[in-house]
Amino acid sequence: MRRLGVGARWLSVLLAAAAVLHGASADRRLARGVRHPVRNGWIFVHLEGPPSMLGFQHGYLLAPEIQDAQRILALLLERDTGKPWPFFRDAARTAFWPHVEAQYREELQGIAEGVGARGVPLDVWDITAMNAWLEFSPYYFKWWEKENHVTQPAPATAPEHCSAFVATGSYTVDGQPVIGHNAWTGYMEGARWNILFDILPQQGHRILMDGFPGLIHSADDFGINSAGIMITETTISDFAGFDPSGVPEFVRARKAMQYAGSIDEFARIMKEANNGAYANNWLVADRNTGEIADLELGLKNVTLLRTKDGYFAGANFPVSDKLAQEETSFDRTDLSLSPNARRIRWEQLMEENKGRIDVAAAQRFLSDHYDTFDRKMEPDERTLCGHNELSPRGLKPWQPPYGPAGAVSAKVTDATLAARMSIQAAMGHSCGISFKAAAHLRAHPESAWQKRFLRDLPAHPWTEFQAGQ
Repeated sequence: MRRLGVGARWLSVLLAAAAVLHGASADRRLARGVRHPVRNGWIFVHLEGPPSMLGFQHGYLLAPEIQDAQRILALLLERDTGKPWPFFRDAARTAFWPHVEAQYREELQGIAEGVGARGVPLDVWDITAMNAWLEFSPYYFKWWEKENHVTQPAPATAPEHCSAFVATGSYTVDGQPVIGHNAWTGYMEGARWNILFDILPQQGHRILMDGFPGLIHSADDFGINSAGIMITETTISDFAGFDPSGVPEFVRARKAMQYAGSIDEFARIMKEANNGAYANNWLVADRNTGEIADLELGLKNVTLLRTKDGYFAGANFPVSDKLAQEETSFDRTDLSLSPNARRIRWEQLMEENKGRIDVAAAQRFLSDHYDTFDRKMEPDERTLCGHNELSPRGLKPWQPPYGPAGAVSAKVTDATLAARMSIQAAMGHSCGISFKAAAHLRAHPESAWQKRFLRDLPAHPWTEFQAGQ
């Protein structure tokens, strides 16, 4: 009996400690939220419940990362536009918030309350501005400059973000969809794009997606849902256009991930009240039907292509001639440009591997270093696994020569993995090349403005993650 009493006391101590560690003593909204230990560079977070609870769990569990991320976004936006963070807080409140529907307002407010509970001084306008970050520059800001008759506009333009493909039918090993994507960003922010969100909302479908601290959408947009929809995208280079009366892209992208049960539903949600910001070429698959689609979503020009036997690829090039001419300044004839070179490489790889594309092949594609313009294996800004930090040319005007930017993560899945809500992901360059911040800054002091935040970007192995793990 004495031993049982001691054991009971120890059990009560352990339970009390667990309650404090889990945050249950702080707020009951945390009961179903879980943050797992870092695994091969990824932070896996489970969020569950109604919108305000999802947000509170997100903000509380990732508060240090969100505070760090906000400081970096403020630095990036001011460097792009010359405007300080309060400018974007005000734009979030006046231009974006009125077009955010109630459920996502509740989630954004929940994030602000969650970080506040951890002592991080960010409010809902900070969190909303973070979510609109990719829409601010250049899309919203170029519109604002015209509205305010700015005579010397900022040089910002839509950058090259990401390489991706989706294939099905006779192109894949089993005739079912395979989808892959690597995210291209600056390494400063990209090193923080290492969250895997497992979201079980009160309404809609379960989501497994990669993401950035504080954002309710993926933002580099790789994710799957429990209805069988597999989603990714690449941005459209040199795009210009913004409709202030439209719904923010971050709202539509999250809503499509959460509610789309078919390609038609995905396209409808993305097109409805499109504000034109963060214009992307969306690649989508439905594992239930084997169909894949390419939704090129400009502001004036929208094209939906679909097939059950073929592939679509993205590398920041405009697909439609009309969109390219009317909504971009991109030169599709210059084969030395990164998007054009990568487009050619995707076409080569798809045809060379027809009938043999699976998850392993997708991983090889996303690690590829063949430069189609120079016709040699050399990691640079023109290869599918991007390495602008090794390029003497750079990705102007987005990145200067040797600017620390390129592929920061890679993700793949197929119909079989997606059926059990699983993806395979590699944080850092999936080719195995690690980025060393201190060595790069010594060699390229022109990037010293990033010194405070620039981190190493180690190459981690491919790792499988599953919703509910």
